[in-house]
Amino acid sequence: MEPGWLVWARQLQAIAQCGLTFAQDPYDRERYEQIRALAAEIMVGHSDATLSRVAELFAEQSGYATPKVDVRAAAFRRDGRLLMVREATDGRWSLPGGWADVNQSPREAIIREVREESGFEVTVRKLAAVFDRSRHPHVPPRPFHVYKLFFICEIKGGAAQASLETTEIGFFAEKNLPADISIGRVVPYQIGRMFAHYHAPELPTEFD
Repeated sequence: MEPGWLVWARQLQAIAQCGLTFAQDPYDRERYEQIRALAAEIMVGHSDATLSRVAELFAEQSGYATPKVDVRAAAFRRDGRLLMVREATDGRWSLPGGWADVNQSPREAIIREVREESGFEVTVRKLAAVFDRSRHPHVPPRPFHVYKLFFICEIKGGAAQASLETTEIGFFAEKNLPADISIGRVVPYQIGRMFAHYHAPELPTEFD
């Protein structure tokens, strides 16, 4: 679903990052630097980003290149309504979530994200899906490869409270979802699958 230039640039950046991690020969390192610079030029040529910003972003990455991990909570009330938050950055609705933090388990990351973004406490019941962001119609595209982990959760306490990241908290029935979804974070298909797992807990974990 993603444009070829993005896939190529991302792959070149990953090759350069791995090469710079393990290469000892100065000539090899110079070549990997050139590959990384080429990846940045491809990104800039097809976006409104500046070369200095993309080069800086790539230079910040070190070690063996692996996908980044985003966690999302499908937290349900007893009446079957789904918790969603309105994002401060784009004013659109999303499932609570974000990047997984170092030294936190996936369960801990989900509990933290829901608490921080909505004010509610949850019990994590199930890993419902592991989706490859690049295989779903998220926009805009991201410069790095991302895996998205979706968990079914049950609300056990707390109260609605907005945060620095969110401006509004809401609960929605499956047939009454908001029209303005934050597509960069979650797409309607994924939300639909979360309702499917809520109604049929025996469904196996989905993955791309």
